[in-house]
Amino acid sequence: MSYVTHLEAAIDGTRLPHDELQTLHEGRPLWVRYDLEAVRSNMTPEAVAGRAPTMWRYKELLPVEDESKIASLGEGMTPLLKCERLGAALGLNDLWVKDESQLPTGSFKSRGLAVAISRANELGVERVAIPTAGNAGGAMAAYAARVGMEAFVFMPADTPIVNQHEAAYYGARAYLVDGLITDCGAVVREGTIEMGWFDMSTLKEPYRIEGKKTMGL
Repeated sequence: MSYVTHLEAAIDGTRLPHDELQTLHEGRPLWVRYDLEAVRSNMTPEAVAGRAPTMWRYKELLPVEDESKIASLGEGMTPLLKCERLGAALGLNDLWVKDESQLPTGSFKSRGLAVAISRANELGVERVAIPTAGNAGGAMAAYAARVGMEAFVFMPADTPIVNQHEAAYYGARAYLVDGLITDCGAVVREGTIEMGWFDMSTLKEPYRIEGKKTMGL
């Protein structure tokens, strides 16, 4: 169960409905807002401890309402590693590193795209697209494949070959663009009308950041 109440425009506080697809308001991002009093009453330490060891154990603080729509590959619960020697070299007495490379697609992008694809799936999206020069394309492709969603990934021509292959191997239609990541973003933006896909660019939709916040939970 989710306790989302609405979406809020970062620029002016305008409230927008969360049960409809949303992108930007006045060119600025939207934040997801929750009924935190209800969360506090229902999300007890005992309840969380008894759940599967994934980031979805914090479901009250995530925006997906229908759990059958969740696109999960077991993401979350990555270890914190104490780095004594590196800490000593840097003059830090208590240095820890959270190893997000253990997530399903090898980076923290798994968290954000798991939530964004899940919410898009819940709201009826069938096609998604993203500009990327690294790990986001593969993450989106993997989670889109999990729920049978069509994925399009646009990358600058000099994107590392491993990232190119990752997106394609997960089933996305991967394209190289002769230009920068901004040029890839322009292709995605223009295709929202012509191709009918939903734009998963960073902060162009409100849910990727909701997954990323679970790094701190």
